[in-house]
Parts: sequence; structure tokens; C-alpha cells
Amino acid sequence: MELCMQSPIISGSSVGRIHRQTPWRVSRGVRCGLAEPSGVPAPMGQKTQYKDGLFERAFMTLFAHKMDKFAASSSGGEKKRGGGLYDYEGFVGVSKTVMQGRSRKQQQEVVREVLLSMLPPGAPAKFRKLFPPTKWAAEFNAALTVPFFHWLVGPSQVVEVEVNGVKQKSGVHITKCRYLENSGCVGMCVNMCKIPTQDFFTNEFGLPLTMTPNFEDMSCDMVYGQAPPPFEEDPVSTQPCYANICSIANPSSPTCPKLQT
Repeated sequence: MELCMQSPIISGSSVGRIHRQTPWRVSRGVRCGLAEPSGVPAPMGQKTQYKDGLFERAFMTLFAHKMDKFAASSSGGEKKRGGGLYDYEGFVGVSKTVMQGRSRKQQQEVVREVLLSMLPPGAPAKFRKLFPPTKWAAEFNAALTVPFFHWLVGPSQVVEVEVNGVKQKSGVHITKCRYLENSGCVGMCVNMCKIPTQDFFTNEFGLPLTMTPNFEDMSCDMVYGQAPPPFEEDPVSTQPCYANICSIANPSSPTCPKLQT
């Protein structure tokens, strides 16, 4: 399940800045679990409709159960039809509960613990042996991201990127991130997804990864093989809240409060 696009090239510097040089052309025939008549995510300001199957609901439930151990109280998320499985709103609800009362670093540590708990003992070391930080390893992991994480982020496409002057197909363009769209929270995007995922691949697996969310259209660009910048040098560190859609937003703050603590 993937999107058909017109050979895009994304250039990346050592600090993770990337930009598209070719317009995106999305095939109408590919849906990736979407329930939108157009076959593509809804425009900014409208919520994309998905039709999740048993496979997707199982992953949502697995992640929610792992995170729920760190939740301070019941998430209030819904377990709808399907044998008590979580739906996506329930999964996001658990994430919000985990975020409450925790600092930026503490939120990121929870995600790290959750990811480690889903792996067998010694998995990071084995990953490092199987996938040393080479062009092939970066391209292979980019290819795996598209089918295995569409339930989490929505439709995506492997794209060609430039890493340290070398062109390679180790980039993944997420059309409109489902996690960001459903949470509506900049802090959750950065602290519960971007930073811990970057750190996990870079530090635990030894394969550098940079993620660059676009808060104007909720898209995101991932580049395997490219080292992420320090948080203080990352543009997301000064990103303001989604004042109109985030339930815990602070419109008077120039930067999302969850990025400051």
C-alpha cells in the first residue's frame, strides 16, 4: 500500500533541514486504509476519515496497553467494536494521559521504554549488526516504514533524498500525519513521536534518523541515515501551539509550553 508520486527529490543538510523541489502528484487509486472518497487525506482543517481493520486495531491496542502502564489515570479512550480493541482515538487518548504531569524529557523517556518493551532482549544490538549505518540499511528501513506504519501516521511514500551529498531513496514523505491530526498537539508530535523516534533509531539502533514535521499542512519528512540536530537547534523547539484545535493550548505563549519544560 503506497502512494504514487512523481520522482521527488528532497535535499537535506546535516541539521535536518529538507525541502521538496518537485510537486507531489498523488494517485487517486491508492487509499492506505483511508475512507476518504478522494483516496487522499482531507485538506488542512478537516479530519481525515479512516477505515481500520483488525491488523491496525491490534497495533493500536498493543501500543495503548504498553503506554497505559505509564498513564496517571484512565485515558478515557474508547474501546469500540472488535473484541475490546482500541480505536485510534483511544490510542491517542492514552498518549495524552501519559503526557500529563510529565516534563518534555520524561515524556520522551516513556516512549523509549515502550519501544524497548516491544522488542526481545538484545534486539538493539542485533539490529546494529544487521543494519549498520549504510546507504542500503537506510533505504531498507525507509521501505519498511511505508507499509508497517501506515496505521500510525497514514499514507506515506518513499522518496529520494540527499544525505551528505549522496542521493539515496531513504526518505519517507508522510502526506498528513494521522497522529498529529488526531492529537492536534504540537507537544505530543514532538515529545511523543519525533524526538523519541529519532533518538531510538540514532542511539539504540545506531541508524541516524531525522524527522521534520510541517505544522502548516501536518505532513512530515523522515530521512534515514541523516543525523538529527540538537533539540535547541531544531526549528520545532520554538513551534507555537495549534491555538484553535489543541485542547490544552496556550495561545498567549509564543512556544508550545510542552516544549519548554
